[in-house]
Amino acid sequence: MHAYVRVRLPNGDLAELGHGDLIGRLVTARLAIDDPRVSEAHALVSLRRGELVLLSLRRMFSIRGKPESEAVLVEGMEIELAPDLALVVEEVKRPDAVLAIESSSLGRRTLPSLISLSAGPPLTLATRFEPEAQAHVWWNGDGWRARLGRGAPRGVSPGDSFKVGTEEVRFVMLGLENSATTTGGLDAPLRIIAWYDGVEIHRQGRPVVTLGGVGARIFSELVAVGGPAEWSVIAREVWKGETLDAHELRHRWDVSLARLRTRLRDAGIRADLLRSDGSGYVQIVTTSSDTVEDKT
Repeated sequence: MHAYVRVRLPNGDLAELGHGDLIGRLVTARLAIDDPRVSEAHALVSLRRGELVLLSLRRMFSIRGKPESEAVLVEGMEIELAPDLALVVEEVKRPDAVLAIESSSLGRRTLPSLISLSAGPPLTLATRFEPEAQAHVWWNGDGWRARLGRGAPRGVSPGDSFKVGTEEVRFVMLGLENSATTTGGLDAPLRIIAWYDGVEIHRQGRPVVTLGGVGARIFSELVAVGGPAEWSVIAREVWKGETLDAHELRHRWDVSLARLRTRLRDAGIRADLLRSDGSGYVQIVTTSSDTVEDKT
């Protein structure tokens, strides 16, 4: 009931990564790599079209010397995060079906390796450990476990359910081929409306996510460009009319982009919507099911 990839690190250690797991320099990443050449949020493992895929986030990775932003994970693959720093795919496990959760607020979504559920309304989900959350669900390498409040951990299986606040959360099986089309999940189709000073992101069965301020302007500029753009080009438009040296402009950009990423992540928006390629270019990455309306 769990799809995962097992990778070997340069020191010989093995790490198991599932849907939604982050590779990066942060200690909170599922695979934390303490190396300054690795980005804080370098790459993400995701279930797409029945395959386990590695997606670049703030920096690209290389396979056979070629920079990549997305790659289907296969056994024997060598993924170079930086020169002389590579991960080797030892095993890829893709069962016929995986465990998912569903609720009226969240819709149905594939379970990452760890989630924290906080009572609303509406119910919210974070793909990391949050101490104050009302419930946690995680994969322990042998099965799925859940804990409500400060209660004892227990195993969970398809058909189980519990309440977080007033909302019921149910566990269901989801065919792997359908894992990228769960309603209300991280990969659910998005309807994006960019107004420049505000952005709306609509998802079926979920509250509308709204962006404002500088984050909305960055997002709207990227929507208007409609493809990859060099960061300084976008930054000069966002802070047009201000006299800023290159250092101050870069500082503002890095802080604002980090805040925008945090806002999207906390709202449960898929991690690859806003993507950097590691060479200074950034873009909004949509799927064929998404719709984008440029109202700027």
